[in-house]
Amino acid sequence: MSDLTRWKSSARLNPWKELEDMEKRLSTIFGRAPIAGGAEKKEAMSVAEWSPLVDITEDEKEYLVKAELPELKKEEITINVHDDVLSISGERKYEQEEKGKKYHRVERAYGSFMRSFTLPENADGSKVTAEYKDGVLHIHLPKLEKAKPKTIEVKVS
Repeated sequence: MSDLTRWKSSARLNPWKELEDMEKRLSTIFGRAPIAGGAEKKEAMSVAEWSPLVDITEDEKEYLVKAELPELKKEEITINVHDDVLSISGERKYEQEEKGKKYHRVERAYGSFMRSFTLPENADGSKVTAEYKDGVLHIHLPKLEKAKPKTIEVKVS
């Protein structure tokens, strides 16, 4: 059976299935929860493991990593620097269902996460500091001090 014949026969059942399958594969690659479409699955969503969103900026003194970690306590977050790699890990636990409470929609992802970033050559991994406020983790990575040019006096003898 050729690919075209296979596609035509599956298209009769659901013309969007191949597109939905591709979307799921791409969503998995990019760490996002795939959204299932189709008339029979209106607004259904399978929740994948999550990966916090991160912004990394730089100024003349440091690199700043901002990670969105809503509803985590600072004790649930681990920051590690090893072999010039900065790692942020933790877990956002799913709320236990309460008796008498019905959930109509659960879109937020839960579970363990780990994000790792290779440090730039001029970053000082031994002086990393961090603060956590309002669900945003700020990691400060100072830059190495540049060696100042040394003037050597030449003596004439």
